[in-house]
Amino acid sequence: MIFVDGAPFTLQSSSSNKGADVLYALMECPYLVDATNLFKGTPEIRFTVSEESGVERSTMSKWVYVFQKEYATVDPALVDFVGTDEATTCVGIAIRNRKNGMTSVAHMDFPDIINIALSQMLSLVVDPTADAELDVHLVGGFEDVLLKENNNITRTGDRKKMEGYSLPLCNKIIRSLWTRPEKFHLQTLCILLHNTRRDSHGNSYPIFNGFAVKTSDGSVFPASFDSTSRCPDEVVRRIRLSSSCEDPSWEGRLLETYETQTDQFKIEPCRWTPWKQHMALSLQRLSDSEILQSCSTSPSVEGPDFVENSRRQWAYLVEHPDWRETFPKKKARIFRRAANGKWERSFN
Repeated sequence: MIFVDGAPFTLQSSSSNKGADVLYALMECPYLVDATNLFKGTPEIRFTVSEESGVERSTMSKWVYVFQKEYATVDPALVDFVGTDEATTCVGIAIRNRKNGMTSVAHMDFPDIINIALSQMLSLVVDPTADAELDVHLVGGFEDVLLKENNNITRTGDRKKMEGYSLPLCNKIIRSLWTRPEKFHLQTLCILLHNTRRDSHGNSYPIFNGFAVKTSDGSVFPASFDSTSRCPDEVVRRIRLSSSCEDPSWEGRLLETYETQTDQFKIEPCRWTPWKQHMALSLQRLSDSEILQSCSTSPSVEGPDFVENSRRQWAYLVEHPDWRETFPKKKARIFRRAANGKWERSFN
């Protein structure tokens, strides 16, 4: 159930496609338009562990970073911030319990995972014995096609082509929130049209690729991270994302990496075959432009480090063709937070 400005959001429509109708109505809701404009006007904060860079957040703050297809639920007593970035056609979602401050952030990448993903996120946010009031923020996705063009589509093939990636994902998220029994107070809807800028040629680009939540008060702001703050175990977690697509045990689910009660990361073993090394060797030979075209759903709008991040994954796979080198004795990789806020690997 979706609430806006403290009241249930209602829709007077007999359409069979209520999910889309609700999405469009919410996009035009004055309360949410104002809230989204307020979000847009908030300065972006860059998270880094480099104290020489002069940015806003240093290692004194405790944060948890969420990669694509991951989620993390954090306790405000243990974590200051939780966030994600690198979202182009993906959507970041934050759900926060108003009563206890428990906050879950996920980086959604595919419509088919949404229903189970929301249940995963809510498992530690909602107390089954209490009627929780939940604040929800959506940031990401952009008009990789024009919404208005969908009104004139008749053939299924044309519809899929014109919908792009962002619209079906946003549609499914809103429809799932709308039909679930929990009380979701939608606070930020910086998606699609509200997260799109256009150049002089009419090409569209996302305005924001990431956000973070301040767990103490639930405030949300635009955020970006770098290779020093997308941690711990950045490269292995990126490889785990691609490897999970070949693992049926993770089908239709978000990847679990962070343990809420202990404030530690636990990266469970993932397997890759010699074919993965073969593919990495082939991809390494591609030019930067070929990598963007081959490996991205939105090659013209990826961040400046997309190619570099891809090449680092392939280099790791070439150097470590046997997954058991990364996960000795098939054990998870454990990372605990040190006194200075940095993550340290535990071998106990």
